[in-house]
Amino acid sequence: MIRRLAFALLFAPSLLSAQAQLEYAGRRSDVAGKLPNDAVFVALGGHEPAQDYLSFYQAPSFYYLTGFKEPDAALLMVKQGGAVRWANMFVRPKQPSREVWTGTRVGIEGVGTLTGIRGRTSVDLYRVLDSLAATGIPFFVVGEVSTRAEDDDGPVFRTPDEQLFDRLKKKTPALKLTVANDIVEQLRGTKSAAEIVNIRNAVDITMRAHKEVIPAVKPGMNEFELQALIEYTFRRNGADRPSFASIVGSGPNSTTLHYNLDDRFIGATDLIVMDIGASFKGYAADVTRTVPAGGIFTNEQRAVYQLVRDAQKAAERQATLGNAARLMTDSSNAVIAAGLTRLGLIESPNATYDCTTGAQPRQCQQFQLFYMHGLSHGIGLEVHDPEQYYYMGKIQPGSAFTIEPGVYVREHILEEIPDTPRNRELANKMRKAVETYKNIGVRIEDNYIATTQGVEWVSQVPREIAEIEAMMKQGSAGVAARDEFRVEKYRLIP
Repeated sequence: MIRRLAFALLFAPSLLSAQAQLEYAGRRSDVAGKLPNDAVFVALGGHEPAQDYLSFYQAPSFYYLTGFKEPDAALLMVKQGGAVRWANMFVRPKQPSREVWTGTRVGIEGVGTLTGIRGRTSVDLYRVLDSLAATGIPFFVVGEVSTRAEDDDGPVFRTPDEQLFDRLKKKTPALKLTVANDIVEQLRGTKSAAEIVNIRNAVDITMRAHKEVIPAVKPGMNEFELQALIEYTFRRNGADRPSFASIVGSGPNSTTLHYNLDDRFIGATDLIVMDIGASFKGYAADVTRTVPAGGIFTNEQRAVYQLVRDAQKAAERQATLGNAARLMTDSSNAVIAAGLTRLGLIESPNATYDCTTGAQPRQCQQFQLFYMHGLSHGIGLEVHDPEQYYYMGKIQPGSAFTIEPGVYVREHILEEIPDTPRNRELANKMRKAVETYKNIGVRIEDNYIATTQGVEWVSQVPREIAEIEAMMKQGSAGVAARDEFRVEKYRLIP
């Protein structure tokens, strides 16, 4: 029912505008409910780049509370006696001489129509904050601020947001200021029905890109050719942009987690890790597939790939409503450690190595030499978005997250570990296996949404070995037509 309502709203522009205002107002109300009875709440938006021809992206938490996309804006709410007495949006006023360069501004009157909040000029922000600071009411601030004091030891770079409050505190030293980013991020961890619609669209566009690029892979291509096809598919189907720098890593580059140079020519026996995500209306997807350049996995690639896929399956079995999220990691780690042992890459599932030097070296698990990142993260307004299980520990309706195990056999791993007697002994045991599996990097990443009906795998791109090989054998029939249905939805969603 929730999904049907959100879907219906896509086709009612006037109703959706009103619904969007209610959505953002509800989020602001939720924030206010977490503040003390008397408080000043300030949320600062992102700042325009020094060069105005560079792309501007709104600060995620500010966008979450307002839906406002212009730079250098601020939201101010004053809560007294347990209720919000007034709220203002401070924005840049209309200025035709600047708008000819950067585009038409909403302006002071326009922001009220857009958000339902009274608009004021951003020039007044400091004066109003200064007046409120003098009353002694505590401030709760969302923005690029930290708890580090301006006069801490050592040089300190102060962000524009911090400089604003440094100025206030210099004039009113008794001002009590609390960084409230975590309050908003905890709310962002539970996705609403409207947010889930946008995430589904982002994932669907990302799936289309994978389905375009996988059959098109051929030895001799350059990574940037695949990147270009991926990002063309994103934009052609209504995505704002990639939600992060597209990762297309072949051969040795497949073992670099966030490789994004994408400029190597692909060899016939290479594996290619393609970790990509579209952003739709500000919401991110994040889906990874690993494919063989020649269309057929070698025996060594097949062994590592199947190990990673088995680890993902183990995590998926634990991804159920009410389950502790850590069980996904525990199950996946157990499969990876056992599999790396079978391949001869580590001594045993619980074996350790010296990860520091000294009289008493610190011990780390050997499987982490080949699997060094987390299994899961939230997706939403950021590709690594807050997720409610970070705070509650359990998967609940409104969760949106990834499951992404991986194994990366870096060619020079044995030279990179600390030089200790124990590690030299270990290296001698592992050298043959590392040589066998070197430059094989595999990551399989999927996206999941939890509703009251359960946890749904939403990024349904082929991922079994036989499916991938069949897809690549079939080859590309050329770039598919854009999804006219989605492009029409794009026009209607504000």
